[in-house]
Amino acid sequence: MRKYLLILLVIGSGISFIGRLFFLQVWDSEINSLENDNAIRKIYQYPKRGYIYDRHDKLLVANQPTYDLMVVPREVGALDTLLFCNLLKIDKANFLKSFERAKRYSPRLPSLFLAHISKKDYAFLSEKMRKFKGFYIRKRAIRDYQTEIGANVLGYIAEVNPDNLYKDDYYKFGDLIGKLGVEKSYEKELRGIKGVKYIQKDIYNRDIGPYKEQKFDTLPIPGKDIKITIDAELQAYGEKLMKNKIGGIVAIEPNTGELLSLVSAPSYNPGLLAGRARSKNYMKLYQDSIHRPLFDKALIRMHAPGSPFKTLVALTALQEEVITEKEVIYCDGNYTYGKRRRTMKCHCGGGYRNLNTAIGNSCNSYFAMAFRKTVGKYKNSSQSMDLWSAHIKSFGLGNFLGNDLSVGKKGNVPDGQFYDDWYPDFRWGPTTILSNAIGQGEILVTPIQLANMTAAIANKGHYYTPHIIKSIEGDSINQDFIRKKQTSIDPTYFDPIIKGMYKVYTNGTASFLKVPDIDICGKTGTAENFTKINGVKTQLTDHSIFIAFAPKDDPKIAISVLVENGYYGARWAGRISSLMIEKYLKGEVTLKKMEQIVLNKSLEDEYLKPYSGKPFKINQ
Repeated sequence: MRKYLLILLVIGSGISFIGRLFFLQVWDSEINSLENDNAIRKIYQYPKRGYIYDRHDKLLVANQPTYDLMVVPREVGALDTLLFCNLLKIDKANFLKSFERAKRYSPRLPSLFLAHISKKDYAFLSEKMRKFKGFYIRKRAIRDYQTEIGANVLGYIAEVNPDNLYKDDYYKFGDLIGKLGVEKSYEKELRGIKGVKYIQKDIYNRDIGPYKEQKFDTLPIPGKDIKITIDAELQAYGEKLMKNKIGGIVAIEPNTGELLSLVSAPSYNPGLLAGRARSKNYMKLYQDSIHRPLFDKALIRMHAPGSPFKTLVALTALQEEVITEKEVIYCDGNYTYGKRRRTMKCHCGGGYRNLNTAIGNSCNSYFAMAFRKTVGKYKNSSQSMDLWSAHIKSFGLGNFLGNDLSVGKKGNVPDGQFYDDWYPDFRWGPTTILSNAIGQGEILVTPIQLANMTAAIANKGHYYTPHIIKSIEGDSINQDFIRKKQTSIDPTYFDPIIKGMYKVYTNGTASFLKVPDIDICGKTGTAENFTKINGVKTQLTDHSIFIAFAPKDDPKIAISVLVENGYYGARWAGRISSLMIEKYLKGEVTLKKMEQIVLNKSLEDEYLKPYSGKPFKINQ
């Protein structure tokens, strides 16, 4: 029995080896040779790109047919260029430019000559194509935007560049690829897989029929439809509120990490970056150096967090047991510190402050004390700063969040080494870097980081990676998005912070922003705003910042709002936060007066100040 088993194993192994050898030497080599065989013409069939829906199944992005003119340079014969250019509505200079570009790519392979020919032009041109040897028309689809919102979220598709061709041999010259937003992040899922037809040519370079009875031809595989987490109605409302303002809004569902809204203002109609006018429209948007509509303010606008950061300063101090919830200080309107008796101004109104009232009234003196005690806990300030930095970073600040968005910035959370390098010949301590206590100093965050931080507070110590994908047709999403990320702060320390944030709305700095029947926890913020004009450091109007979550005891939304040059936090960012929260939780807005104040306000004059020639406050 063993003898026969051995013989069977030998025979089986031999058959497998021979089969594999045949595949590599005959079948596989034949497929590979097709790619370089000049007697074979390849016609690519482009798949339907996947549709994009919002969280409520509203269609946001579909497809529409378009026609491209392709060219194989070495096959082009004598032609009437004047007639050709007239048919295509281009001049001779553009004709030569496109033709030379195609030759540089490959004289013998087909490449794009002119993209996005209209149906009308296609119908007229197709009758004349027989006169233009070496040219043919390829049908494919471009994006058809069913909405005018979410340009920064959806992104756009455009022709591949040399870097794309180098990194992924799936793409050929003239192919389209996702360049920003969801289109870029989920390019492989959305694009599908191209099909290909192999056409045999004769010695005169004429098509004579399918190669080997279509044995190697493949059909295109459609891209997968995806559903994103964005609420299209909330997104549209956020963009409406941010009209004539620059900044960003990020809204997150705390118990999932799903992004409900991701507003970058000013925005633009995503349809501008589809079709033949895409390049012209892109350049107009790109050259707007004042509003920078292509710059995603919600994801890559780094700024000082201002007073919302005080919540983390307090949590870190509680965790390190250098303060207690009931500890009281007296604020006289200034916090005096250092050997030179420097002062940090406070606008809380003064008086005795505990943790609850310090958050509610944003007392600088209290948080300066808390920060000073934390970083002064050990004799070695660098060691204390490392500990403080680690706590702050556990909320997702100072690092990429690991989300599925196409762009982002790390921000900055300094540690001990940062200041050791900054002050190599100076023994620095807590008072040297005290401005960090109030969210100024060297701290830099993005709006999405602030929103994530707020979600972690709402959840009393944990968060989920913010993400924009909700589902993929026939596939699962990244499982890392459904795993809890724990902060380094014990859950018991969050109750006093939440109590203080609730006080902000009840009788604190945002008491005039209450929303009927919704208990909201928030924190106002103001961040200094500097720029350089003619090489001189110049102070402009402060940025308005606000964070909030609601409802207090069962959070459904956490939000951060940045309004550049918007002055104090409650003025514009706070109003927008309250309106967004009511819109999401109730489905309607009852605060009509507040809504009209926001909608009717333009900050355009603030953004034009650096170009107006008016005098500024100079800070050396």
